[in-house]
Amino acid sequence: MRIQRTISLASVVTLGLGLFIQGSIARGQGASVSGVAPAPHAKQIHLKHVLVIGQTKGFEHDSISAAMSAIYVMGKESGLWDTTLRTDTELLTKKSLGNNAKNLNYFDVLIFASTTGELDMDASQKEDMLSFIKEDGKGFVGVHAALDTNYKWPEYGEMIGGWFDQHPWGTFNAPIVNEDPEFPAVRHLPKKFVKFDEIYQPKEWSRDKVNVLLSLDSTKLDYENNPRIHRTDHDFPVAWSKSYGKGRVFYSTLGHTEESWEDPDIRKMYFEAIKWALGMTEGSVLSHPRMTKP
Repeated sequence: MRIQRTISLASVVTLGLGLFIQGSIARGQGASVSGVAPAPHAKQIHLKHVLVIGQTKGFEHDSISAAMSAIYVMGKESGLWDTTLRTDTELLTKKSLGNNAKNLNYFDVLIFASTTGELDMDASQKEDMLSFIKEDGKGFVGVHAALDTNYKWPEYGEMIGGWFDQHPWGTFNAPIVNEDPEFPAVRHLPKKFVKFDEIYQPKEWSRDKVNVLLSLDSTKLDYENNPRIHRTDHDFPVAWSKSYGKGRVFYSTLGHTEESWEDPDIRKMYFEAIKWALGMTEGSVLSHPRMTKP
């Protein structure tokens, strides 16, 4: 007569573990104190931390959400950084915040995504933010209207490179020249190209204080009957890099429209700009003469 026997899962595991230990001893490997081999160590990937601020105290761009989403996705898909998205300025401090809130000490790069107007920052926050870049050697990336921000804070204009002073042609097919094709953020772009975007005219800005990466081709612009044109030198930068103390600063006026954030060229430009600001790649911050003249 056949006798059927049921063996429990626990019995199988116990039996297998006993055989494993016996085999280990037989091979001279021994067993751990608990009788269980230690778990393998998982490879740890140390992500960088990016803080994106989208607060507006003036004009509100429809593209802010698209910009913030793109930066989040780029970090997620590349595995290079995690992203904290905020529309307030609470985290722009080095003071302890509690309740699991991260302050500037936690982050490696700060991004202003089309911020406008005088942001909600007290004197200590402003000091901490500048110190984050200048003394700590962290990065700053300004997207489009980041130039239309903090007019009453002179040090901010010095850090980013200037302020907004109209967009003479509105949103148009902008003829752009690549002035530094070796820089990581614009290396993928051709020498001359056209993008449908809104190009800011900067004030209190000087070419000899930044490395102009992209600029408008001044030979292809219409200057007739345009009272918004204030730069008599007709020098209209589209993107630049610069140093601020120990820190790295990148700014571009591209990114005004929601559609621009679906453009692979624009996304790659900001992706590489963030990597550069994080210190993952190298690129010049030295000024150079204009490539084109009116």
